[in-house]
Amino acid sequence: MVKKIKVRLPEGKEKVCVAGTTILEILVTGKGPGEPLLALVKGEEVELTERLHDDVILVPITLKDPQGAAAYLRGLSFLLIKAVKDIFPEAGVTIEHSLGKGIYGEIHYTRKINERDIAVIKERMQQIVTADEKIERIEVKKEEAVRIFTLQGMTDKLRLLKYINLPRINLYRCGDLYDYFYGPMVPSMGYLKVFDLLYYDPGFILMYPQAGDPFHIPPFHDLPKLARIFKEAEEWANILDVGDVGALNDKVVSGEINEIILVNEGLHEKKIANIADMIYAGKDKIKIVLIAGPSSSGKTTFARRLSIQLRVLGLKPYPLSLDDYFVDREHTPKDESGNYDFESIRALDLELFNQHLAALLNGEEVEIPRFNFRTGLREWIGRKYKMEKDSVLVIEGIHGLNEILTSSVPRENKYKIYISALTQLNIDNHNRIPTTDSRLMRRIVRDYLYRGRDAATTILTWPQVRAGEEKNIFPYQEEADIMFNSALVYEMCILKKYAAPLLREIPVSSPAYLEAKRLLTFLSYFLEAEENAIPNNSIIREFIGGSCFE
Repeated sequence: MVKKIKVRLPEGKEKVCVAGTTILEILVTGKGPGEPLLALVKGEEVELTERLHDDVILVPITLKDPQGAAAYLRGLSFLLIKAVKDIFPEAGVTIEHSLGKGIYGEIHYTRKINERDIAVIKERMQQIVTADEKIERIEVKKEEAVRIFTLQGMTDKLRLLKYINLPRINLYRCGDLYDYFYGPMVPSMGYLKVFDLLYYDPGFILMYPQAGDPFHIPPFHDLPKLARIFKEAEEWANILDVGDVGALNDKVVSGEINEIILVNEGLHEKKIANIADMIYAGKDKIKIVLIAGPSSSGKTTFARRLSIQLRVLGLKPYPLSLDDYFVDREHTPKDESGNYDFESIRALDLELFNQHLAALLNGEEVEIPRFNFRTGLREWIGRKYKMEKDSVLVIEGIHGLNEILTSSVPRENKYKIYISALTQLNIDNHNRIPTTDSRLMRRIVRDYLYRGRDAATTILTWPQVRAGEEKNIFPYQEEADIMFNSALVYEMCILKKYAAPLLREIPVSSPAYLEAKRLLTFLSYFLEAEENAIPNNSIIREFIGGSCFE
């Protein structure tokens, strides 16, 4: 007797089908940009080729969902790699980092790739999509995966496989090309109709639709300063001899990780000292240093370390907190949902703040307020300050790069610094580590250790944090005089032992479960390392504890 199963779909729909039917056959959809790319079954992300054998609730995942957008980008990466291999069989592709709503990468060939090459690759990508070439997931023994990647010359995959403790590995195949991807994949290339490929010397920008808008590609906005800091990160990775997770794990196993930690910290200190030198060189004009960056980028520790370097040069840095210039809570602007919008620049008393800045720069003494977060009111506690000849104000906050914040101060009197954790470390050449994942992992650990928040709460509030960054920080990052990359190549080897237990506590029933599972998979690639060699002024100490600035 043929077994029948019931599949419950959204909006109360239900289908009865034969056990072993694929999700693709059940949904009966096309391959347009708005169609399902994955599905949610029993709390897990699964591919549309998955066969169902029991009664289930099935929720389609589209490009409007973050998980769907991630799968689409994985598919596009595979599409690009396939097209490059078809045209330049000996070439290698690295998918590196986000830039201007796209992904930057490079093609390594016997000669430099040019704009015409990129146009030819794009045309080949479109041909593959039109042909709807199949993407097949195959499960092989680990030994077979090693053989395949050896034949394909993918040494980065071989380094990674050494530390994957599974007897069998899921690979993806399109034609005669095999690859490994971190996360589920779309069923075929025909799903990837919306994309663009641009030449960006010396590599390319892969443009794709963003979550929530499957039919359009956002315009590319060049960010040359950000591109340069990513290039610096790549140079640092070369100095450390750590370009991917496999190489980092090799350092842990060999015992070289302590040297990696010390050299990486030395690079940070050297860059901070260089920034202090630049400020000192302009000390006759620069009176205000503004530090801004997204959540968990290490702004507080950076500000303290920069202040120390400024003191070494004979300057007198004075920290001025934007938090103390919040308007009384009842006057705080509200967002579209009617909730207080504390991240709005209008949540600050800009008039009073600029009056105080002007007075301080004019040599006057100012009484600085303190904001009482319990009462939601500003207090005056007799804290006064007057700048001296070699004084410099150090102001840290999310709006530091926005000229509205310091409109009363001439631009020549300000030095703006953008800080973020811009990791150049990738899982392998085709699986990048988003900078947001690094910052989220830092925040999960810090929120638990210092703010009493569990990992689920941090994960569920992260989208609101990111929305605030998109609105208040990222549009102004190119206004910075200099950028500082706070990423530490070794930090996931340290954060893992703190974050993994917190993520495992999140149950399948939690709306944070899918993200927690993804982050646990991500952490599984890293070996743990001891933190003994990490100095107590390290930026990572701001998150795991033991900082001399606490």
